[in-house]
Amino acid sequence: MEAYIVAAVRTAGGRRGGALAGWHPADMGGEILNALVDRSGIDPAAIDDVIAGCVTQAGEQSFALARNLVMASKLPDSVPATTVDRQCGSSQQAIHFAAQAVMSGTQDIVAAVGVESMTRVPMGSNFRLHAEAGLGVGPWSSRIKARYGVEEFNQFTGAEMIAAKYGFSRDDLDVFALESHKRGAAATEAGAFADEILPLPIETPEGPVLHARDEGIRYDASPESIGGVKLLREGGRLTAATSSQICDGAAGVLVVNDRALKAHGLTPLARIHNLTVTAGDPVIMLEEPIPATRRALARAGLTIGEIDLYEVNEAFASIPLAWRQSMDADPARLNARGGAIALGHPLGASGAKLMTTLVHALRAEKGRYGLQTMCEGGGTANVTIIEAL
Repeated sequence: MEAYIVAAVRTAGGRRGGALAGWHPADMGGEILNALVDRSGIDPAAIDDVIAGCVTQAGEQSFALARNLVMASKLPDSVPATTVDRQCGSSQQAIHFAAQAVMSGTQDIVAAVGVESMTRVPMGSNFRLHAEAGLGVGPWSSRIKARYGVEEFNQFTGAEMIAAKYGFSRDDLDVFALESHKRGAAATEAGAFADEILPLPIETPEGPVLHARDEGIRYDASPESIGGVKLLREGGRLTAATSSQICDGAAGVLVVNDRALKAHGLTPLARIHNLTVTAGDPVIMLEEPIPATRRALARAGLTIGEIDLYEVNEAFASIPLAWRQSMDADPARLNARGGAIALGHPLGASGAKLMTTLVHALRAEKGRYGLQTMCEGGGTANVTIIEAL
């Protein structure tokens, strides 16, 4: 059987301490589940499972977060749920698990979602608080450190290594970051995100409003403003302006098979064409989308030229730039509506967020194939190829 996406939705991103800071992550994810039900028209009791991606599973995002999303939604208690951590690819992996389930026929309808409140559950707090309390030695044992010859595995180090390996200057990274803001701003002003965004009610000093625009976009970004941001490390190339923004948000897609399409009269938005995940060097860490994409294209029998749009997560500007260079990919098709540098990177929600944008953009632009890939902590990478319907 095939796997189809019949609904795809996301919140607008919120800056750290910004518009979505008042939302408990379980409630935010619950709203995504409600929207998937509303948009697809499915009976919520027919959903076989909920798979939720989340990176920092501590505090408000602990204790079976996916199940808490169900309990915060209008789904009945009969719907089970489980939580996935594949670092930044967590909700993309949730989509993969959902697709594999419905393709196997063991389940027919699975919601794949992601949620991350980086305001309320700060990145790294799941291990930092243990360290501050003197509990354990951290995630990397002495055996792991000895094997790789490092004391820690650091995404900033990996991103700088990639910039150096591929010969990118600070100016190259700044130019890419500015383009992300320009594209995000243009897409927002044109209403390109309107169909994919679920507005959430928030309180402001002026009273209640709906949060429906990505909060991180800098509409006044310029070469001077981006070029004036200090380097993250002395002698490096990357700055906060060429890195993804800390972001609160949630996103999700509803994945079904042929049997569910017919039984429930659902309308598919896209068909999942290929699912690939690979792993490589955990020290440079963030380079794996390149070999993963090559494997995905080979398995799918496609060339990069046959892909109409690509979403490559902008964890740091060096990552999509290295991918674009290695794949000889068309710059106009890469993150055509902006990426995480402008729109934000809500960690465990970003996989489903990018997929939501890819589905809606492909259909709006009458493209056929779209490809999404994420660099992930530990040196892994997911790739998903979809066909718009």
